Formats: sequence, C-alpha cells, structure tokens
Amino acid sequence: MQNTKEIPTVPLSRFLKHSLNILKNPLPFHHANFTKLGDSFKLKIGFRSSVFFSRDAGLAEYVLQKHQKNYVKSKIQTEDLVKYVGKGLLTSEGEHWKRQRKLIQPAFHKKQLKQLLTSIQNAILTEYQRISNNESIDIFPVFNDLAFQTVVKSLFSSHIEQDKINRLQYITETAQKMLVKELRQPYLGWWFKSSGKIKAHIQLTQEARDILKQIVNERRASNIKANDLLDMLLEARYDDGNAMDEEQLIDEILILFTAGHETTSNALTFTCQLLALHPAWQESIYQETKQLKSQGLDTMASIMASKACQQVLEESMRLYPPAYFIDRVNISDDEFNGMQFKAGSNLLFSIYEIHRHPKLWAQPNQFMPQRFADGERQFSSQYFPFGAGPRKCIGNNFAMFEMIMAINELVSQFKFKPNFDTIEITPLITLKPKNAHITFQKR
Repeated sequence: MQNTKEIPTVPLSRFLKHSLNILKNPLPFHHANFTKLGDSFKLKIGFRSSVFFSRDAGLAEYVLQKHQKNYVKSKIQTEDLVKYVGKGLLTSEGEHWKRQRKLIQPAFHKKQLKQLLTSIQNAILTEYQRISNNESIDIFPVFNDLAFQTVVKSLFSSHIEQDKINRLQYITETAQKMLVKELRQPYLGWWFKSSGKIKAHIQLTQEARDILKQIVNERRASNIKANDLLDMLLEARYDDGNAMDEEQLIDEILILFTAGHETTSNALTFTCQLLALHPAWQESIYQETKQLKSQGLDTMASIMASKACQQVLEESMRLYPPAYFIDRVNISDDEFNGMQFKAGSNLLFSIYEIHRHPKLWAQPNQFMPQRFADGERQFSSQYFPFGAGPRKCIGNNFAMFEMIMAINELVSQFKFKPNFDTIEITPLITLKPKNAHITFQKR
C-alpha cells in the first residue's frame, strides 16, 4: 500500500469568485489550477459537494480501462440526458449497456460500414455545393448540416423526406441547447421546471420519436432492403433471438443523432481551421488524394490509404478534442498512486489538458501532424479522442471514415485561407468552434 497522497483543494470561495468566467469558459480556470496545484485537484462546488479534476493520463487510463468495472457515468448522462434521448448506448449502464453494446457492435464493423460510404459521399458533395467561390463564410454551419445529413443518410438511405430531416435536426439541436442551459445554470432549475421549458422540450423530443416511429414502420411495411444502419438495427438479435423493441430502437437512433453529428461537425470545423492556417498540409492532402484517385482504388481502400489526412485529423482532435471532458463516479472506495477516492466521488478528466500536457507531448500547443506518422496507437495511454476502454465510442470508425472523406473532398475542390487570427472555442457539453470564418477558392 502506497502512502496516502493529499489531493490539493480549491476552496468554494475561489470557485464562486470566478463563477461568471467559469460559466463562459471553464478551461482557463482549470488550467490555472493544474499549473499551480499539479495534475489532480479537488474543487469545492458547494458546502458538501466537490469534484476531482485530473489531467493525469495514468489515472484516466486506470479509471476508463484498467479498473473500469468500478466506475460508472455521472447523472449528467444517465439521468439529465436520458429525458431527451432515452436509455441508449451513451446513457445506459450495467447489464442493459452490455446487452445493447453486444447487439449493436456488429453494425459498426468496417465490413458493414463499407456499404454506407456511397450515402456518406453523396451527403458530403451536396453540402459542399453551399460553399461559394472567393467568399468568406463561417464553415461550422456547413459541417454541422453535413454531419447530420450523413447520420440521416446512413440510417435511412434516401427514404426520408427533407422536411422530416429538417425537423429532426431542429429538435435534436434544440434539446441539446436546453440541456446545456440546465447544466451551466443549475441554480435556475426551479425556473426551467416551473416555466414549463423542460416540459416543452420533452414534448419536442416526443415529436421526434413519433417521426422516427413512422419511418421505422414504413420501412418494415415496405420490405425494402436498403443495407443501411436502420436495416442492421432492425435485423440485430439478442442472444435469445429477439429483436429490439420499438422504444429501445428509437432510443438508439436518437443517441446516434445526438452523439453522431455534433462531435463530428466540431472536429471537422477545427480541422478546416487548422488547415487554413497551415496551407502546406492542405497541399500534402491534395497531392495524396490526387495520387490515390489515379490508382483507381475503391472508396474504402482510398480512405485507408489517406495517411496525411488521418495525421491531420488525429492532431486536430489532440488539440481540440470535441469530447473535452470525461466524467466517472466510483462505485466503491479506490486508490491510485496514493490518491484516495471514497465511493461516490465525482471524477472529471480534462482530455483537453491531457492532450496538451507538456510532459506527454513535444511542443504540445503546436500543430504537428507528423507526430502521428506511425499512427495513434503509440499514444494510446495518453490520447483519448473517442474515450477509452469498453465505453470507447462505438462509432469511432464511422466518424473517422466520414471525416477523412469530408476533408479529402474539401481539399480536392478548394484552397482556403483563414479570416481569423486565432482559433476561438466555446466549451459547452462538447468543445465547439466559434467564428470559423474562411475564404474558399475553387481549384
């Protein structure tokens, strides 16, 4: 047994003093505490409540992977998010999660995803028609719609009306904004309830569920084999031979909408901004894509051979990880390197800080895609863009394929330059870009 190590504490008074700045952007406050106190500290957020913040990659790996059975997600995901998206993979725990993960995992194998690449490519090409030549635009809305359309086309092929797609996107994004308000302004919880705001947004979510049920029922009645994600989910069977019931199927589809488009649109926007600032890497991707096209490879083979693009994306997600915090709560008392955690402790890992830790990365704040020349596995103990362990994002391959296709196609069509001095961020539930204004010039 190692000697007990006292974890430094940030007092409640300091938290309250900086509360307005924390509401706008908590990252500078946390960075100052990490710099002053070390890789782990305890933040008092109430007279009886506190949160452990950490940028200790070893502790993160221990909690998320090596000793993950003793840790569950916090109520933010298992309760707060549930009322808007139900109990799907992202929000469930225990045996229910294991059963769902085992059922759904095959749908995201590379062999199955290969069938979706044409739909993804069509969604990308359609959205890029919105980019005007020699005009400055905020690229985030384009990537936001692109990512949502990609999820929709992958789920439902082309068998869904555009007005339904628009309505589903509106409801999904509106519910997310409401959840952000609840989490960032917990002191207004009473108002959100008494004013009927939460009830109104839950009713909106029910509207989305009704639309999805109609789509599912139409597919079942049509006997059409579309080879999309909906087909895979409808055909999936538990060990007892039964399929998902309708409510569970809708839960999983809503999770795919929520988790499958926002993080991807964020990552694509940050990547585009970084490429705008580093035109030499635009040229590297362009020349690589041009060479791959000349070889006549199929889409999957071309994706797997897009090394320069993958390096850029990995480095982008290192600097700007969309899921910039990961939270866990321990079931029983635990200890790591002398640090003691009583059962029920709230642990919050700053992936943003781990990915920029000066002891883990050479020139941590510099854009250096070449560090991933040999792939990301060499950094598996300190690089968590999709999480780690059994709860690692089930759609990580889907997201990477989509992003490689999107960036390759963008660079093939355009050269682009920044209309910003520095990359701005808005840390909400995910790390979102801000003012991503870029001028595109057709090649």
